Amino acid sequence: MSDSEPDGGGLPTETILERLQSLQGWTLDDGKLLKLYRFPDFVTVVGFVDRVTVVAEEQNHHPDLAITWGKVTVHLRSHDVGGITGRDFRLAAAIDAIYNASSAEQESE
Repeated sequence: MSDSEPDGGGLPTETILERLQSLQGWTLDDGKLLKLYRFPDFVTVVGFVDRVTVVAEEQNHHPDLAITWGKVTVHLRSHDVGGITGRDFRLAAAIDAIYNASSAEQESE
């Protein structure tokens, strides 16, 4: 499956909505993938963002992050093509994995 349309404008909306079904809690918001993550405190938020930064850099794909006390809002969009691509879905899945791992760590403490 292609990462974007042949003209470089990102995936069509119907494909995006179909792929969203495989991601828990992600929505389509103003042409971006969106998810809000909740945490017990600010330090945990910063730790999560630090881990996301490493993975985003490895994938050479960087999300827009809004950090507040106990929350991180993530927006994903491939700025270079002006739309949502397969790269956004891969990073969304990776961010979910980071969150799930950090949640499991918190529960075991």
